[in-house]
Amino acid sequence: MPARHARASITHTLRNYVANHTTIHPTTMNTTRSASSSSTSTWPLFVLLAVVGLFYVKWFPYYNRAFTAASTHSIGASILMGKASTPPAPSWSAALAYALAYGKAIWQAMVLGLLLGSAVQALLPAHWVARLLGKTGFGSVAAGGVLALPGMMCTCCAAPVGAGLRARQASPGGAIAFWLGNSVLNPATLVFMGFVLGWHWAGLRLVLGIAMVFGLGYLVNRLVTPTEAQAADARLVELIGEQREGNPFARWLSILVRMAVRLVPEYIVLVLLLGAARAWLFPQVGPEIGNELVWIVALAVAGMLFVIPTAGEVPIIQAMLSLGMGVGPAGALLMTLPPISVPSLAMLARSFRPRVLTLVAIGVVAFGVLAGLLAVALGF
Repeated sequence: MPARHARASITHTLRNYVANHTTIHPTTMNTTRSASSSSTSTWPLFVLLAVVGLFYVKWFPYYNRAFTAASTHSIGASILMGKASTPPAPSWSAALAYALAYGKAIWQAMVLGLLLGSAVQALLPAHWVARLLGKTGFGSVAAGGVLALPGMMCTCCAAPVGAGLRARQASPGGAIAFWLGNSVLNPATLVFMGFVLGWHWAGLRLVLGIAMVFGLGYLVNRLVTPTEAQAADARLVELIGEQREGNPFARWLSILVRMAVRLVPEYIVLVLLLGAARAWLFPQVGPEIGNELVWIVALAVAGMLFVIPTAGEVPIIQAMLSLGMGVGPAGALLMTLPPISVPSLAMLARSFRPRVLTLVAIGVVAFGVLAGLLAVALGF
């Protein structure tokens, strides 16, 4: 039985579950109705948290930053190497310096990501997420990509929300589209890119970004087996039963603490290691890094591994181009720096099968190579 047909069995399964748990004494039925009502009464709080949090952390700051980009054609120095032609030599001081600069740029968004990633699991009815993002066709991928647009988060800050969606049985492809779409299709980044690098770069990013987000998401969904789809249906029934019990706010706090304890320490360690290894991943930048395929592939891989804050690729590419680097490697970084990184892959290692994350990593590098080749061919 194909995965998409197996997924359709959820209606029959849920109907049996409801029947088995409501055809009992009237007092129990009233309790069930009360619990069900409480599980759906907290969604306005989730919406309020998302709107207020994103306005404070993302929308309003980026609105003001767009005017800066338009008037100065810059949004700041490169976080990778500042104004130098090469990152600092590998050392603990280099690791700490990058971790502090990076942490200062993203800490508010990371806190918001953890709050939303846990709130998805505690404040929204479990079947809502599954209904919107749970099917294994293209519809859940499209929904995930569209929902990502207002998020505007970097890959690591979007990862806790992606983990929360997967915990509520969002399809792998839908969650992948949401995760990638936050950074790759970020409307603010596209505006910054247009003003700073040129609108041809923004157009290349948009076209290939749409293909990456929705293409990789759909491909991931095609890998779902009927057994996995049936297991997801069964788990959803369990989640609906669990959500009928206990206080949703206590559950939210419990999930938030577990996520923070599990994700934050490994995240900090990996950011420190990448900060120390900058000089190995990105050699001295200059005209010697030309448009040869070897450089395009090398920078595509380096960009996929490294971690940057939201829109960090814009000043990085601007600085590298000003030092004489070829447009091919710049195009590769355009598509591989933002969507994934070693820390964000580690944060989602428990939410996806290893082969799914491997496929996404390879796909991101492939899109980076394609972007580099197109930048050269189009004469950027």
